[in-house]
Amino acid sequence: MLRLAVTSRAETFDRLRDPLADRDIEVAHLAAEGRTIDLSTPPDDRFDVGFVFPSCTQAGAALSARHDLSWVNGRAAVLTSRNKGGVLATLGAAGLPTPKTTMVSNPVDADTVAAAAADLSWPVVVKPNSTTRGTGVAKATDLDSLLGVVDYLDLVHDYRATGDKTFLLQEYVPDARDYRVMVVDGAYAGAVERRLPDADRAAGRWKHNVHRGAEATGVDLPGELRALAERAAAVLDVPYLGVDLLVTEDRAVVAETNARPTVDAATKYVPDFYDRLAGLIRATAGE
Repeated sequence: MLRLAVTSRAETFDRLRDPLADRDIEVAHLAAEGRTIDLSTPPDDRFDVGFVFPSCTQAGAALSARHDLSWVNGRAAVLTSRNKGGVLATLGAAGLPTPKTTMVSNPVDADTVAAAAADLSWPVVVKPNSTTRGTGVAKATDLDSLLGVVDYLDLVHDYRATGDKTFLLQEYVPDARDYRVMVVDGAYAGAVERRLPDADRAAGRWKHNVHRGAEATGVDLPGELRALAERAAAVLDVPYLGVDLLVTEDRAVVAETNARPTVDAATKYVPDFYDRLAGLIRATAGE
């Protein structure tokens, strides 16, 4: 039986375990955080392949070397997807539709931010370039509010150890449906619509992140949206990718991607989802 190293013990670990065991792949935990890593003694645990490179990339590099691991989505794939601005620039250059976005690389002055915002309509979405799960994302309804958000970013970026000092100013797409589309080995593998409860939306909330209370409902996307997600994965060359689409009555755009997407319930994906995922894992392991 193939032994798969999974660095997370969250929902994905539990959802992978039984379906992959049925396909002769044992899901085992390889912690990348909250531990020490002996760099001198050969490790006791044996793994044949890793699921996705851990978000703690320094520990991931050490674990990769110690366990001689290849990963479904290696370090390059994770870093590519984490760079929101880089993803949008790459997709836009390939002709894929994306929200109108300006990357701001600190330090910049208020006049520079104001000039960039002038190219967008209010409200403006402000996104730290490298965060996930909606962390730090804000919506500014006027210039004073925007500059206030930027002030807080300046305080964070002033700390010398801050790695990524960039953030995005992005158009707000009103009344858009928010879809997370899964692409496995280049092909559409299912999708969910993420939506806040009506009471939350009526109260003014607008970020449809599952980790912030949104519900994820399995949906059957039309062919053109499936093809858009597949094209995004192909352009980025990431074999296992969550592609976030914002869709209105007259347009669809790729908002973000995630090379470490949470696996949802199997009923929300195509019937052969786990067969295809198991095939990708085996191919990564060299079988």
